[in-house]
Amino acid sequence: MRTEPTWRIPVGVLGLLAVLLIYGLLVARYVAPLITEWHALLQTPVYIVLGVVWLLPLRRFLIWMETGRWG
Repeated sequence: MRTEPTWRIPVGVLGLLAVLLIYGLLVARYVAPLITEWHALLQTPVYIVLGVVWLLPLRRFLIWMETGRWG
């Protein structure tokens, strides 16, 4: 168990915010114009998938923030 603060946590949080901002901007810039004309029921699964896909690498990233190892 960690008892002292580590630099990885604040750097990791800032990095995560930056990556999410970039990801959101990319989705808004490139995906939204492609599906704007679609019916809302067809757009919904696309946005659900895009809203969940960023979680895939998050587990390893959080492990790194806590332990300093990637696995």
